[in-house]
Amino acid sequence: MKLPIAKFFYCAFSLLTSFSFSTTFAQQAPKPKLVVGIVVDQMCYEYLYRYQAKFSKNGFVKLMKNGTHCRNTQYNYVPTYTGPGHASIYTGTTPSNHGIVANDWYSRSLQKEINCVGDTNYSGVGSDYKGGKCSPQNLKANTVTDQLKLTYPNAKVISVSIKDRSAILPGGHLSDGSYWFDYKTGGFMTSSYYKIRLPLWVKAFNDEKKVDHYMSQTWNTLLDINQYTESGPDDTPYEALMPGKTTPTFPYDLKAMQAAKPGYEVFTVTPFANTYLADFALQALKNEKLGQDSETDFLCVSFSTPDIAGHAFGPYSVEIEDMYLRLDLEIARMLQELETTVGKNNFVLFITADHAVVPVPQYLTDRKLPGGYLYAAPHYETLKAKVKDRFGVDFIVHDDNNNIYFDRTLMTEKSINLSVAQEFVKDEVRYWPGVKRVFTAIELEQAGVDDEWKDMIRRGYRFHESGDVIYLLEPGYLPTGSNSTTHKGTSHGSSFNYDTHVPLIWYGSGIPKQEIYRHIDIVDITATLVPILRIQKPNATTGQPILEILNKK
Repeated sequence: MKLPIAKFFYCAFSLLTSFSFSTTFAQQAPKPKLVVGIVVDQMCYEYLYRYQAKFSKNGFVKLMKNGTHCRNTQYNYVPTYTGPGHASIYTGTTPSNHGIVANDWYSRSLQKEINCVGDTNYSGVGSDYKGGKCSPQNLKANTVTDQLKLTYPNAKVISVSIKDRSAILPGGHLSDGSYWFDYKTGGFMTSSYYKIRLPLWVKAFNDEKKVDHYMSQTWNTLLDINQYTESGPDDTPYEALMPGKTTPTFPYDLKAMQAAKPGYEVFTVTPFANTYLADFALQALKNEKLGQDSETDFLCVSFSTPDIAGHAFGPYSVEIEDMYLRLDLEIARMLQELETTVGKNNFVLFITADHAVVPVPQYLTDRKLPGGYLYAAPHYETLKAKVKDRFGVDFIVHDDNNNIYFDRTLMTEKSINLSVAQEFVKDEVRYWPGVKRVFTAIELEQAGVDDEWKDMIRRGYRFHESGDVIYLLEPGYLPTGSNSTTHKGTSHGSSFNYDTHVPLIWYGSGIPKQEIYRHIDIVDITATLVPILRIQKPNATTGQPILEILNKK
């Protein structure tokens, strides 16, 4: 018996759509019980390969061999600092949208510099240390962790770090607990934005006084120091001296260093601080029961110590090599605990960095490589004098992060044209030694792209938080507060590859073993997590999903 033509097409359509939907669902990886985001503060991409032969089999090497290794991941904006980096990773957009334009910036309304996570409306919990006056109030966009909480209210988000901004920004506005190091007591603290008191497990962890145990130890090299052939000599003129030390060399007696500088600040320069943070993160995993129910949870861990030490010692020091050999063991320890507690097939992990670092410019110049320093103070004073001579009043109020800020209220009172003033200052700054490009705020707000450098600065610019004139230094250059002929230590923040090229590795449930060589922007991390978590894109996300990770070519 033949079917009526309409019924035939209906049945055929039903079969086709049923097959299509079932095929789609069959290809989609199960939703993980836990996502773990690890950010290493100031990690150069090349560390994965420079130190690979000395890494253990179960840390970085395991991730590289068994996960998806994105080998050309870049930051697509300026400035490359810790605050903007963490915010960009977790919002999936750039500072022009999420609002964190630097670690600190000048507030015209308050007439002073403010911390990117500073908030005097709140106080410390677990300590009366001033570092507790914090919240994510300056973060103008939702994080992927916020979106997870909006979509699945029973999901749990925990974020931990040594630095306040590195804990607060990943956790977002809806974090169930964001904790950072208390420099006064050596424990972990939070803000009254999140809690009225510390959870019992955090208090118990702090009561163990583990940091005092670590402070009684000596930091020596993990291996025989003669094996550190990937680095320069231990004693170089490019490294800062630690308290109580006369040379920047191993061993580092923490007890003696603390005697020379009381408190816990010296502790955060040592790899023991990475171990301490890993201890705390694993306690959070256990006590918050992350990954133990039907909803996907999110654990954010940011290792700050490589940055703190990196500023002091530079990327070619024995100290930094030893730091990463030891950090590798902490990554291995965390992977083992995740696979045991949550299960190999129940979590997804990514590891990246918030920025990398420039080699010590003094080191570069001594080897006849491009680099140097801009000692801006005398140029800044000359500029202020020229401004007063030209406009009748000095309206420049601040210079930081290569941003020059104007007193716009004063300019309005004196009927000074903002565009004319910005162009005047731009024309002066372009002649400063070491300056590559200079842009005014007005031209950054105009549509269209002039070139890659201007576009990167535009993505990091906001009218209220940024300066009126922004300048970019030449490759290998850093600003300095000293006119000394020799300089120690280093920093970051530029648009060049030594600051923007960072590791990115994915590992875990449904993540294929592969290497990806095409260009990937750091903002693509959140966009990739969206389908994994089965959530809507966070409100300002501009990144694109990494299709190779999702098995979509």
